[in-house]
Amino acid sequence: MASRPPRGRCGDVISHGLFLGKFMPPHRGHRFVCETALNMVDELTVLVCSTDAEPIDGALRAAWMAKAIPGANIVHMHRDIPQGPADHPDFWEIWEAAIREHAPQPISHVFGSEPYIFRLANDLNATPVMIDPDREIYPVAASDIRDDPAEHWRDLLAPARPYFQKRLCILGPESSGKTVLARKLADTIGGRALPEYGRAYDVHYMQSGSEKGADWAEDGLVALARTHAAMRRAMAADAGPVLVEDTDIIQTAIWAEHLLGQKSEILEAMIAKENLADHYIVLSPNVEWIDDGVRYAGGAQTRAWFYDAAVARLTALDVPFDIIQEGDWSAREEKAMEILGHLMRRR
Repeated sequence: MASRPPRGRCGDVISHGLFLGKFMPPHRGHRFVCETALNMVDELTVLVCSTDAEPIDGALRAAWMAKAIPGANIVHMHRDIPQGPADHPDFWEIWEAAIREHAPQPISHVFGSEPYIFRLANDLNATPVMIDPDREIYPVAASDIRDDPAEHWRDLLAPARPYFQKRLCILGPESSGKTVLARKLADTIGGRALPEYGRAYDVHYMQSGSEKGADWAEDGLVALARTHAAMRRAMAADAGPVLVEDTDIIQTAIWAEHLLGQKSEILEAMIAKENLADHYIVLSPNVEWIDDGVRYAGGAQTRAWFYDAAVARLTALDVPFDIIQEGDWSAREEKAMEILGHLMRRR
């Protein structure tokens, strides 16, 4: 007895849609097509196509799509095959065979925003569904994002944002303006600044009756460095085109050297493996130290030592950085804004 075809939600034969593209990178227009398709068919296969010549790894793009469109079946096809009908006389036959190999289920609908879906749907014996061909709903192309990620940040899907995101980290002695400056820079680009976790750790774990700074041990400094890094990864997708960071593990290592009287081998090893920021700002101690009840490294020599240590470490690590020497707060902010602008334009 012949088996009956599978049934869909309404008793009809299960429909299976196909949407293929490079998704380099995935953006809101891609998601719109996928979500439209998921509202029309029972199952959707998204075929992420890549070749050796493309600038973004295809497996990474497929992973982004899997996170962004959890209701679809994401399939990665990496194959150096013709990319246009003019490239090979058997272009359509080659693509039909490749698609059937990677999506063997019968295809009922082919979704997309380009005219080629009509020929492709005909070859697959499917129905073409053209979605927003004139980009009226989401006027963006992947090439626009690659050319200027910051300008099109809102269109970029969240899983892909960390790939294009820059990191700007601010180092310096206590009371040099790191926290306020980080917030202002992030606000300028509509992002979020990552605050210094060391301060919160100090207040809630270390300053409970003992002398300030007296009870620090290496394990506490390592714990706060790891937590700070985990917080950075957790907020990256919401931070904007530049993640502005108030200190990082380099600053923690400097504090370890100051508090413990020697370098922490664990923190130094972590720095060697760390994905450091794209750019650093070092603030000089040329502004008044303000005692806010939490700080305890306000001596002139101590502040100068912190500053020199930051400059020396960044130089040794050979990472790009700028020094802000200005003693006026508004001048510091203006200089930092210039640095931020240069970083956003950097490719």
